[in-house]
Amino acid sequence: MGARNHNKNPFDFLANPERFMAFSRWAAPMFGAIAGVLAVVGLILTFTVPEDYQQGDTVRMMFIHVPAAVLAMFVYLCLGIASFLALVFRHALADAAAQACAPLGAAFTVLALATGSLWGKPMWGTWWVWDARLTSVLVLLLFYLGYLALRGGIDDEQKAARAAAILALVGVINLPIVKFSVDWWNSLHQGSSTLLAKPENRLPAVYAWPMLVMQLAYLSAFGALWLVRIRALVWRRKARSLALKAAEA
Repeated sequence: MGARNHNKNPFDFLANPERFMAFSRWAAPMFGAIAGVLAVVGLILTFTVPEDYQQGDTVRMMFIHVPAAVLAMFVYLCLGIASFLALVFRHALADAAAQACAPLGAAFTVLALATGSLWGKPMWGTWWVWDARLTSVLVLLLFYLGYLALRGGIDDEQKAARAAAILALVGVINLPIVKFSVDWWNSLHQGSSTLLAKPENRLPAVYAWPMLVMQLAYLSAFGALWLVRIRALVWRRKARSLALKAAEA
Protein backbone atom coordinates (compact mmCIF):
# COMPACT_ATOMS: atom_id res chain seq x y z
CA MET A 1 0.00 0.00 0.00
CA GLY A 2 2.83 2.38 0.93
CA ALA A 3 4.70 1.69 -2.31
CA ARG A 4 1.57 2.30 -4.33
CA ASN A 5 1.02 5.72 -2.72
CA HIS A 6 4.71 6.55 -3.11
CA ASN A 7 4.61 5.87 -6.85
CA LYS A 8 1.33 7.65 -7.43
CA ASN A 9 1.52 10.34 -10.10
CA PRO A 10 0.31 13.70 -8.72
CA PHE A 11 -1.31 14.35 -12.11
CA ASP A 12 -3.33 11.11 -12.12
CA PHE A 13 -6.50 13.16 -11.69
CA LEU A 14 -5.85 14.82 -15.04
CA ALA A 15 -5.17 11.46 -16.67
CA ASN A 16 -8.37 9.88 -15.36
CA PRO A 17 -11.41 11.15 -17.28
CA GLU A 18 -13.79 8.88 -15.36
CA ARG A 19 -12.73 10.37 -12.03
CA PHE A 20 -13.00 13.88 -13.45
CA MET A 21 -16.46 13.22 -14.89
CA ALA A 22 -17.66 11.92 -11.53
CA PHE A 23 -16.29 15.01 -9.78
CA SER A 24 -17.56 17.54 -12.31
CA ARG A 25 -21.05 16.01 -12.39
CA TRP A 26 -21.82 17.60 -9.00
CA ALA A 27 -19.15 20.32 -8.90
CA ALA A 28 -20.34 22.18 -12.03
CA PRO A 29 -23.92 22.78 -10.82
CA MET A 30 -22.63 23.59 -7.34
CA PHE A 31 -20.31 26.30 -8.67
CA GLY A 32 -23.11 27.55 -10.91
CA ALA A 33 -25.50 27.90 -7.98
CA ILE A 34 -22.84 29.68 -5.91
CA ALA A 35 -22.14 32.05 -8.81
CA GLY A 36 -25.84 32.86 -9.17
CA VAL A 37 -26.31 33.67 -5.47
CA LEU A 38 -23.12 35.73 -5.30
CA ALA A 39 -23.98 37.62 -8.49
CA VAL A 40 -27.40 38.61 -7.13
CA VAL A 41 -25.90 39.75 -3.82
CA GLY A 42 -23.05 41.50 -5.60
CA LEU A 43 -25.34 43.40 -7.97
CA ILE A 44 -27.55 44.51 -5.09
CA LEU A 45 -24.48 45.81 -3.27
CA THR A 46 -23.21 47.41 -6.49
CA PHE A 47 -26.33 49.54 -6.86
CA THR A 48 -26.57 50.45 -3.18
CA VAL A 49 -23.00 51.68 -2.54
CA PRO A 50 -22.61 55.45 -2.26
CA GLU A 51 -21.29 57.50 -5.16
CA ASP A 52 -17.56 58.19 -5.18
CA TYR A 53 -16.52 61.78 -4.51
CA GLN A 54 -14.40 61.81 -7.69
CA GLN A 55 -16.02 59.28 -10.02
CA GLY A 56 -19.61 59.80 -8.97
CA ASP A 57 -22.06 57.13 -10.13
CA THR A 58 -19.48 55.80 -12.61
CA VAL A 59 -17.76 53.99 -9.74
CA ARG A 60 -20.32 51.19 -10.08
CA MET A 61 -18.65 50.14 -13.33
CA MET A 62 -15.67 49.09 -11.21
CA PHE A 63 -17.55 46.07 -9.85
CA ILE A 64 -18.07 44.73 -13.37
CA HIS A 65 -14.76 45.75 -14.90
CA VAL A 66 -12.21 44.78 -12.25
CA PRO A 67 -13.39 41.15 -11.72
CA ALA A 68 -13.45 40.68 -15.50
CA ALA A 69 -9.89 41.99 -15.80
CA VAL A 70 -8.69 39.74 -12.97
CA LEU A 71 -10.40 36.70 -14.52
CA ALA A 72 -8.90 37.51 -17.93
CA MET A 73 -5.43 37.03 -16.42
CA PHE A 74 -6.37 34.15 -14.12
CA VAL A 75 -7.97 32.16 -16.93
CA TYR A 76 -4.88 32.67 -19.09
CA LEU A 77 -2.76 31.34 -16.24
CA CYS A 78 -5.04 28.26 -16.18
CA LEU A 79 -4.62 28.00 -19.95
CA GLY A 80 -0.84 28.13 -19.60
CA ILE A 81 -0.72 25.49 -16.86
CA ALA A 82 -3.09 23.16 -18.71
CA SER A 83 -1.13 23.64 -21.94
CA PHE A 84 2.13 22.85 -20.14
CA LEU A 85 0.69 19.63 -18.68
CA ALA A 86 -0.73 18.63 -22.06
CA LEU A 87 2.51 19.39 -23.89
CA VAL A 88 4.94 17.81 -21.41
CA PHE A 89 2.92 15.00 -19.81
CA ARG A 90 0.60 14.25 -22.76
CA HIS A 91 -2.51 14.39 -20.56
CA ALA A 92 -5.57 14.40 -22.82
CA LEU A 93 -7.75 15.86 -20.08
CA ALA A 94 -5.30 18.73 -19.58
CA ASP A 95 -5.52 19.45 -23.30
CA ALA A 96 -9.31 19.46 -23.04
CA ALA A 97 -9.05 21.83 -20.07
CA ALA A 98 -6.89 24.21 -22.10
CA GLN A 99 -9.19 24.08 -25.10
CA ALA A 100 -12.25 24.61 -22.89
CA CYS A 101 -10.99 27.64 -21.00
CA ALA A 102 -9.64 29.67 -23.94
CA PRO A 103 -13.03 30.97 -25.19
CA LEU A 104 -14.02 31.83 -21.61
CA GLY A 105 -10.81 33.78 -21.10
CA ALA A 106 -11.33 35.62 -24.37
CA ALA A 107 -14.86 36.55 -23.27
CA PHE A 108 -13.64 37.90 -19.92
CA THR A 109 -10.95 39.90 -21.72
CA VAL A 110 -13.46 41.42 -24.15
CA LEU A 111 -15.70 42.31 -21.20
CA ALA A 112 -12.74 43.90 -19.39
CA LEU A 113 -11.79 45.98 -22.44
CA ALA A 114 -15.39 47.04 -23.16
CA THR A 115 -16.22 48.03 -19.59
CA GLY A 116 -12.82 49.69 -19.26
CA SER A 117 -13.67 51.89 -22.26
CA LEU A 118 -17.08 52.73 -20.79
CA TRP A 119 -15.41 53.60 -17.50
CA GLY A 120 -12.54 55.48 -19.14
CA LYS A 121 -14.66 57.81 -21.26
CA PRO A 122 -16.04 59.91 -18.37
CA MET A 123 -12.82 59.55 -16.35
CA TRP A 124 -10.21 60.24 -19.04
CA GLY A 125 -12.32 61.92 -21.70
CA THR A 126 -11.55 59.22 -24.29
CA TRP A 127 -12.64 55.67 -25.05
CA TRP A 128 -9.11 54.39 -25.54
CA VAL A 129 -5.49 55.33 -24.88
CA TRP A 130 -2.47 53.34 -25.97
CA ASP A 131 -0.96 53.12 -22.51
CA ALA A 132 0.83 50.06 -21.13
CA ARG A 133 -2.09 48.50 -19.24
CA LEU A 134 -4.67 48.77 -22.00
CA THR A 135 -2.22 47.72 -24.70
CA SER A 136 -0.99 44.68 -22.76
CA VAL A 137 -4.58 43.56 -22.12
CA LEU A 138 -5.28 43.91 -25.85
CA VAL A 139 -2.22 41.74 -26.50
CA LEU A 140 -3.67 39.23 -24.02
CA LEU A 141 -6.84 39.10 -26.10
CA LEU A 142 -4.76 38.55 -29.25
CA PHE A 143 -3.05 35.56 -27.60
CA TYR A 144 -6.45 34.10 -26.75
CA LEU A 145 -7.65 34.63 -30.32
CA GLY A 146 -4.42 33.20 -31.71
CA TYR A 147 -4.85 30.09 -29.58
CA LEU A 148 -8.42 29.65 -30.80
CA ALA A 149 -7.37 30.24 -34.40
CA LEU A 150 -4.68 27.56 -34.21
CA ARG A 151 -7.05 25.05 -32.60
CA GLY A 152 -9.61 25.66 -35.32
CA GLY A 153 -7.36 26.26 -38.30
CA ILE A 154 -5.24 23.09 -38.33
CA ASP A 155 -6.98 19.89 -39.43
CA ASP A 156 -4.64 17.54 -37.58
CA GLU A 157 -5.92 17.70 -33.99
CA GLN A 158 -2.61 16.69 -32.40
CA LYS A 159 -0.62 19.26 -34.38
CA ALA A 160 -3.25 21.91 -33.59
CA ALA A 161 -3.09 21.11 -29.88
CA ARG A 162 0.70 21.23 -29.84
CA ALA A 163 0.97 24.49 -31.78
CA ALA A 164 -1.71 26.13 -29.65
CA ALA A 165 -0.06 24.94 -26.43
CA ILE A 166 3.28 26.43 -27.46
CA LEU A 167 1.59 29.74 -28.29
CA ALA A 168 -0.22 29.69 -24.92
CA LEU A 169 3.07 29.19 -23.07
CA VAL A 170 4.67 32.08 -24.97
CA GLY A 171 1.72 34.26 -23.98
CA VAL A 172 2.32 33.61 -20.28
CA ILE A 173 5.19 36.11 -20.57
CA ASN A 174 2.56 38.82 -21.05
CA LEU A 175 0.87 38.19 -17.68
CA PRO A 176 3.45 39.96 -15.49
CA ILE A 177 3.50 42.79 -18.05
CA VAL A 178 -0.27 43.22 -17.62
CA LYS A 179 0.00 42.97 -13.84
CA PHE A 180 2.88 45.39 -13.31
CA SER A 181 2.44 47.69 -16.32
CA VAL A 182 1.00 50.46 -14.15
CA ASP A 183 4.08 50.32 -11.89
CA TRP A 184 6.67 49.99 -14.67
CA TRP A 185 5.41 52.71 -17.01
CA ASN A 186 3.48 55.96 -16.81
CA SER A 187 -0.19 55.13 -17.18
CA LEU A 188 -3.60 56.77 -16.93
CA HIS A 189 -4.83 53.51 -15.44
CA GLN A 190 -5.03 53.52 -11.66
CA GLY A 191 -2.89 51.12 -9.65
CA SER A 192 -4.06 48.16 -7.63
CA SER A 193 -6.56 48.94 -4.88
CA THR A 194 -7.44 45.43 -3.76
CA LEU A 195 -6.81 43.84 -0.36
CA LEU A 196 -3.27 43.02 -1.51
CA ALA A 197 -2.45 46.64 -2.31
CA LYS A 198 -0.64 49.03 0.01
CA PRO A 199 -2.88 50.18 2.90
CA GLU A 200 -3.10 53.74 1.58
CA ASN A 201 -4.29 52.48 -1.84
CA ARG A 202 -6.87 49.95 -0.67
CA LEU A 203 -10.56 50.43 -1.35
CA PRO A 204 -12.72 51.58 1.55
CA ALA A 205 -14.72 48.74 3.09
CA VAL A 206 -17.96 50.04 1.58
CA TYR A 207 -16.50 49.32 -1.89
CA ALA A 208 -14.19 46.44 -0.99
CA TRP A 209 -16.96 44.05 0.12
CA PRO A 210 -19.06 44.35 -3.08
CA MET A 211 -15.85 43.96 -5.07
CA LEU A 212 -14.97 40.76 -3.20
CA VAL A 213 -18.47 39.33 -3.68
CA MET A 214 -18.45 40.09 -7.41
CA GLN A 215 -14.94 38.66 -7.77
CA LEU A 216 -16.07 35.40 -6.16
CA ALA A 217 -19.17 35.38 -8.38
CA TYR A 218 -17.03 35.68 -11.51
CA LEU A 219 -14.65 33.00 -10.26
CA SER A 220 -17.48 30.59 -9.45
CA ALA A 221 -19.10 31.23 -12.82
CA PHE A 222 -15.83 30.48 -14.56
CA GLY A 223 -15.43 27.26 -12.55
CA ALA A 224 -18.91 26.09 -13.52
CA LEU A 225 -18.57 26.97 -17.20
CA TRP A 226 -15.07 25.50 -17.42
CA LEU A 227 -16.18 22.17 -15.98
CA VAL A 228 -19.21 22.05 -18.28
CA ARG A 229 -17.08 22.78 -21.34
CA ILE A 230 -14.48 20.16 -20.38
CA ARG A 231 -17.25 17.58 -19.89
CA ALA A 232 -18.62 18.40 -23.35
CA LEU A 233 -15.18 17.95 -24.92
CA VAL A 234 -14.65 14.62 -23.13
CA TRP A 235 -18.00 13.34 -24.38
CA ARG A 236 -17.30 14.60 -27.90
CA ARG A 237 -13.88 12.93 -28.03
CA LYS A 238 -15.29 9.72 -26.63
CA ALA A 239 -18.07 9.72 -29.24
CA ARG A 240 -15.51 10.37 -31.99
CA SER A 241 -13.31 7.51 -30.75
CA LEU A 242 -16.26 5.12 -30.69
CA ALA A 243 -17.27 6.20 -34.18
CA LEU A 244 -13.75 5.54 -35.51
CA LYS A 245 -13.68 2.10 -33.88
CA ALA A 246 -17.06 1.29 -35.38
CA ALA A 247 -15.88 2.41 -38.82
CA GLU A 248 -12.73 0.30 -38.59
CA ALA A 249 -14.76 -2.73 -37.53
